[in-house]
Amino acid sequence: MGRGKFKGKPTGHRHFSTPEELLAGTSARPRTFKQEEAEVEEEEESEEEVEDEQEKKKGTQGIIEIENPNLERSKNVKAKDADMGRTTELSRREREEIEKQKAHERYMRLQEQGKTEQARKDLERLALIRQQRAEAAKKREEEKAAKEQKKVEARK
Repeated sequence: MGRGKFKGKPTGHRHFSTPEELLAGTSARPRTFKQEEAEVEEEEESEEEVEDEQEKKKGTQGIIEIENPNLERSKNVKAKDADMGRTTELSRREREEIEKQKAHERYMRLQEQGKTEQARKDLERLALIRQQRAEAAKKREEEKAAKEQKKVEARK
């Protein structure tokens, strides 16, 4: 029989298990990924309890023993086994970053108080600018007064 433009997938027909097969556990249906994963985890937990040191090795690793100092063993720490009271040491970069932040905060506090060289220079510059602006304002006032004086004299 013609099916049109598209053909069906070559995976075969679907097979549905009956409720009786499901209860008996004799279903021909393959297990789901989650069920397989749960079984693997249960097997791993039982193996970990019996043999912690023995690991499954891939390929020729089981035949040839290699001592690689650069090979890191994965250390899986479960939440119940984690030691919350133990303090972790900071890495050099983290320590340097924290020291840098503290030094910057200390410098900013001194800057606000005007105790650093840069703050002193800024304050001197600010005082000089204020003085110049005051002199310019005074000069403008004098010029304005002189103009008014000339207008008054011109009217007389």
